[in-house]
Amino acid sequence: MTVFQKLERCFQSVENKIPFVPKVALILGSGLGDYGDYVKMEGTIDYHEIEGFPVSTVPGHKGRFLFAHIGKVPVVMMQGRVHYYEGYSMQDVVLPTRLMRRLGAEILFLTNAAGSVNPDFCAGDFMLIKDQISDFVPSPLIGKNPDELGPRFPDMSEIYDRDLQELLKKEAENLGISLREGTYLQFTGPNFESPAEVRMARVLGADAVGMSTACEAVAANHMGMKICGISFISNLGCGIGDHPLSHQEVGEAAKIAAPRFRKLVTAGITAMGETVLQK
Repeated sequence: MTVFQKLERCFQSVENKIPFVPKVALILGSGLGDYGDYVKMEGTIDYHEIEGFPVSTVPGHKGRFLFAHIGKVPVVMMQGRVHYYEGYSMQDVVLPTRLMRRLGAEILFLTNAAGSVNPDFCAGDFMLIKDQISDFVPSPLIGKNPDELGPRFPDMSEIYDRDLQELLKKEAENLGISLREGTYLQFTGPNFESPAEVRMARVLGADAVGMSTACEAVAANHMGMKICGISFISNLGCGIGDHPLSHQEVGEAAKIAAPRFRKLVTAGITAMGETVLQK
């Protein structure tokens, strides 16, 4: 079965279950897992209901799509992303992103928890993703190109949409939330980075590192979506911080930051409905 055929099978299994055609696809990273509790839910689809669909195995990551209007914007939310380190193929890792595009979403809003490799950043900061480095994980575009989805050699000169970046910066300023800016680098995980790898990432130009996001952005860009992203800086990378890292620490830090993260995401998507989606 080809990549496109698998995507179409997934689409056909859910197209009659969605309450509306979404305009924005939101991937809920660590700290935003309970975002659905703060919006009026209009529909849900469990990943298990979709034949052949990957299911997240990470503790605290629910596996379902949520549908709700944020402001006036129809949004599909991915509650529980799939990671490459869970053993799935990269094509399966980005299948949810492709499906949200197939459902009608024009904008992909990526969120995550990340470790800082920039000594000027602090745990608790938010970082607007301006660019990314994805060389340490396989490209989701390897293999026969699904021409129905996008070109064989897609341009990556502006993965993260400049208009969306300006919009998010403006909304953060309105909310009094400090928003750093930087480059995100994706490692495979699931282990945290060594001090030498943190130094390497910094030399390469990264400001934050994590185990997701960049591959999803590549797939979305391939399909012509506008993309924006925000990383919550949950911890300092090994060699910058002064203690060992743990998944529990990341989760606890993200939970503390969640109220501010929710406000920023809500304001950003609401503003998209008033500006970007009206163009």
